[in-house]
Amino acid sequence: MHKRIAVLLHNVRSTHNVGSIFRTSEAAGVEKIYLSGYTPTPVDRFGRVQKNVGKTALGAENMLPWEKAATPATIITKLKKEGWTVVGVEQDKRAIDYRKFRARKPTLFIFGNEVRGIPSALRAKCDALLEIPMHGKKESLNVSVAAGIVLFSVIPDKV
Repeated sequence: MHKRIAVLLHNVRSTHNVGSIFRTSEAAGVEKIYLSGYTPTPVDRFGRVQKNVGKTALGAENMLPWEKAATPATIITKLKKEGWTVVGVEQDKRAIDYRKFRARKPTLFIFGNEVRGIPSALRAKCDALLEIPMHGKKESLNVSVAAGIVLFSVIPDKV
C-alpha cells in the first residue's frame, strides 16, 4: 500500500531549492506540496510562470499538485483534523534520528528556511521532529538535500 506523504515548505527562500524539492517530491511519490510564508511558487500571484522554479523542477511543478497558504497553521489544522501526522525536519533537542521514524498514518513533512530553519512556534505544532545526524564540521545540509534524504527514507520499496 502506498503511504500518503505531503510536504510543506515554509519560508524557503530559493526558487532553485523549491524546484529541486518539487522534482524530488514527485520522484518520491509525494501527493501534494504546500507552500507558505514567502516560499516562491511555480506560478506567481499574477499567473506568471516562475522560470527558476521550473529550471530545477524540470516539469515536476506541473505534475504535482501544490497549494499556497499565507500561514502554515491553516494547512496544519486542516490536515490534523483529517488524521495526518505533522513532522518537522529540524535540528532540535526534541528531534529523533530520521532513520528511526516510521510513517504509520498520512504524514506531512515540514521543511523550513535555508538559514533559520523551522520557527519554534511552528515546531511546537509538530507531532514529531526529525534530524539528520551530521558527521562532519558543517552543522546542516541544504534544505533540498535534506528533503531528499527524508522523503526517500519513508517511501515503501517497490515490489
